Amino acid sequence: MGGTVNPGGAGRPGARSGAMSGNRASGRSAGSGRSGGSPAGRPNGKKRRLSKRQRAIYRRRRIVVFSALVVVLFVLGFTVYSLGRGAGAVINVATGNASHAVLERSTSPEPHHSATVKNCTAKNTRLELTAKTATVAVGGSLDWVATITHEGSDSCIIDASDSGRVLTITSGGETVWRSDSCPTEARSLLMAKGDKDVQTITWNASRTSDQCVENQDDLPKVDRGTYVGVLSLKNAPKVKSQPVTVEVQ
Repeated sequence: MGGTVNPGGAGRPGARSGAMSGNRASGRSAGSGRSGGSPAGRPNGKKRRLSKRQRAIYRRRRIVVFSALVVVLFVLGFTVYSLGRGAGAVINVATGNASHAVLERSTSPEPHHSATVKNCTAKNTRLELTAKTATVAVGGSLDWVATITHEGSDSCIIDASDSGRVLTITSGGETVWRSDSCPTEARSLLMAKGDKDVQTITWNASRTSDQCVENQDDLPKVDRGTYVGVLSLKNAPKVKSQPVTVEVQ
């Protein structure tokens, strides 16, 4: 009887020992989780969410920054463009091309470009002169209309100032008045086929001399008689208009 073994009793000590060991292990595990976890109230790995007002503020900031960038790029582009045009103007002045004014045209062809543009001559230029009235009183004034027409195929340069395109008024065989009696600035034009330049020249029925008189009213007046006006090019004397006759009464 004393040697009989109780099967259920043999397992109890082991079961109690295992349960105690498991409880201790669970306690350590729980304690370890409390000590190593994140503090209460702080979610781990979650992004901060912005309010609608904050998002609107950030959007406005981005728009402002982008607009400022666009303005800076525009200013830089305009500056580069202006510098380029300024450099081109300096080059034109240095090469002597700045004084050549190009005529405005609507239907005329563009000037023929060549390495060297020559001065206009009798072969490609025609001068016309008309008087607005056929008579003028002594001491009065008369307007003449001077027209330059380019008829050549190649472009050419002409001085259309009163000193380059000269109006000469004579009476008999005597020169009475010249538009180049006083020096004037050159008015150089680059002309293509069909281009015209029309200018008005006022004659105060006066007489010029070898010396320049700035105030035309100080010049002596001409007497009654017949006077003839003719246009000519100073650099090409063969280019002349038809003579126009007027009467001073």
